[in-house]
Amino acid sequence: MTTRTRTRALTAGDTTLADFTERLFGHLPRADQRRWARVYLQGLLTTPGKKSVRRLAASVTESPTASQSLQQFINASPWDWNPARTELLRWVEERHPVRAWTIGQVCFPKRGEHSVGVHRRFDPVAGRIVNCQLGFCLFLSLDDGMSVPVDWRLALPEAWVADPVLRRRARISPEAVHQAPEALVLELVDSIAARTSSAHPPVVADLSRLAGAAALIGVLGRRGHDFLVSVPPTLAVRAAALTHGGDPARRPGRGGTTVGDFARLGNTSHPYSAPLAGPDARPQRQLIHSALVRLPEGEAGGRGAQQIYRLFGERRPGRQGGGPFWLTNMNRHRMDDLLHLVRRSARSTAVLGSLADEFGLLDFEGRSFPGWHHHMTLMSAAYAYAYAVRERERGELGRQSA
Repeated sequence: MTTRTRTRALTAGDTTLADFTERLFGHLPRADQRRWARVYLQGLLTTPGKKSVRRLAASVTESPTASQSLQQFINASPWDWNPARTELLRWVEERHPVRAWTIGQVCFPKRGEHSVGVHRRFDPVAGRIVNCQLGFCLFLSLDDGMSVPVDWRLALPEAWVADPVLRRRARISPEAVHQAPEALVLELVDSIAARTSSAHPPVVADLSRLAGAAALIGVLGRRGHDFLVSVPPTLAVRAAALTHGGDPARRPGRGGTTVGDFARLGNTSHPYSAPLAGPDARPQRQLIHSALVRLPEGEAGGRGAQQIYRLFGERRPGRQGGGPFWLTNMNRHRMDDLLHLVRRSARSTAVLGSLADEFGLLDFEGRSFPGWHHHMTLMSAAYAYAYAVRERERGELGRQSA
């Protein structure tokens, strides 16, 4: 039976939704799979409110069996999501310079114990222990300040990978294993590095809640990545400086300490005029506390202990307490360039809010491991396409007003 859909005028530049779907999901072997991919995308783009499969189907097609077919396509159909994510990455790279690979972390609140990977953990945003899934996303942070999600990882607790009943029920693939959050972040970076045809931009990530942040920092450096990461206050550091010959040297009178003690060490303050309007409408002046540091022996996996990093933290007038601290191996870059990367991290956090409010980030109701990845892939594609549509509309408005 042919499914009649309610068509909408959705065009990103010269790319129709049908062409976009064919590019990303053309690898699917059956025509009905490609058709349901387009229906799901169109539903995510046009359905207001909660993005349940039933609501997506009802808003796009008049078929009474569409909801069941769409549920089958998302949760049970064994299609590979990786080719679609690769094409999404290339589609975005063709249209925009990428300035950073930014890692985001998402807590998915859940009821019950049946959603794949669900477990109880402390959520610092909610300030309490919650029942949830934990996911990580890699964004392409673009030249215009926008960020587009292109790849995802779902944390699987040991209980989920060790129990054959849970694995079978959630259709967890044999190669999926329990990994620490740090390993999932590294897997995201390795995956995009292997697939991109562009130069590798800096990796920007919030590692402030990861116990293995130091080890991850060492691996990123050894693999040749520039990076800027927010680090835990408990991370141990040793003050360092560069000698005239460029070799690392200990700064006199500074022993080992933690990042949390950093603000009390009297490090160099760099005045920085930030575009923040003060009470008198003038730009406020930020104080950036900055120092060159090393990680102690063993904290960064051997060679990382010899690496010189820049550690810095922002201080804004009138703000009480310490803000985040950032560690980077780009220690010869200008401070305003580093702060631009910090802003990109904040922008990616805002995009996660938009994904939750407008594109169904938290609305996946299925329980399968493939289903979760299918939904995240289609949701990311819908966001990228919607961004391109809005960009085209802004361009048309600009031409009309010119």
